[in-house]
Amino acid sequence: MKANLFDISGRVAVMTGACGVLGETIVKYFAGEGAKVVLMDLERAGETGGRIVREIRENGGEAIFLATDVLDRKILQDCLEKVLQTYGTVDILLNAAGGNMAAATVPPDKTIFDLDVDAVRKVVDLNLFGTIEPTLVFAKPMVEKGRGSIINFCSETSFRPLTRVAGYGCAKAAVASWTKYLAGEIAIKFGDGIRVNAIAPGFLLTNQNRTLLTNPDGSLTDRSRKILSHTPFGRFLEPDELTGCLHYLASDASKGVTGTINLVDGGFESFSI
Repeated sequence: MKANLFDISGRVAVMTGACGVLGETIVKYFAGEGAKVVLMDLERAGETGGRIVREIRENGGEAIFLATDVLDRKILQDCLEKVLQTYGTVDILLNAAGGNMAAATVPPDKTIFDLDVDAVRKVVDLNLFGTIEPTLVFAKPMVEKGRGSIINFCSETSFRPLTRVAGYGCAKAAVASWTKYLAGEIAIKFGDGIRVNAIAPGFLLTNQNRTLLTNPDGSLTDRSRKILSHTPFGRFLEPDELTGCLHYLASDASKGVTGTINLVDGGFESFSI
């Protein structure tokens, strides 16, 4: 038996959507644990990606940034080739790319008949196919060597519909279903060395949702107060509270775990009244 089941030093971890608040925290954590990290994000995130890479290297870690489009198979394939040229393999894939659009929501002053279906399609494309496409590219080295860990990013909306976020809820529910399907498909046809799981973060303050959860003066919105009243912890989570679960799923400590959706939500999903 391996002495330290949580040891991920030397492993190559690729993360899409790596330059946001959550992504930066996660890639820095993985690099600090000795993994070689590949930050993948849109070209416009290049400046942020470059800064994160420099900071990781200054602390003795290994990292590169690659501009990508998670919906473009050719660009993803080019990124894979660069990863293989640099590090030789892929051990961990973190599918964190995603997001929402205002037009794909139903705010309190509108009804479902005002929903922009084209916007919903775009949100589903980004979250669902932005998870599927990178997997179809970066899972190939895992299949070739018979080992790897794929970790998708779900949401509270994967379990229950939340008001307003119609498109995002549909998309994240689909990511949960895809995770479970792929776990079985991969294991049956390529062996038990490749695992597929997901993390479902609770509510965190990020650049994407800050205007929804806080007022311009920093106070909580009505929606925030409702969320926190339904969260036993009574607070928003911090980005670094996701890293332990991700580390577990990426490491041999979860060698027998596949097809799971792991909640990190301060009790939100389990709480009724």
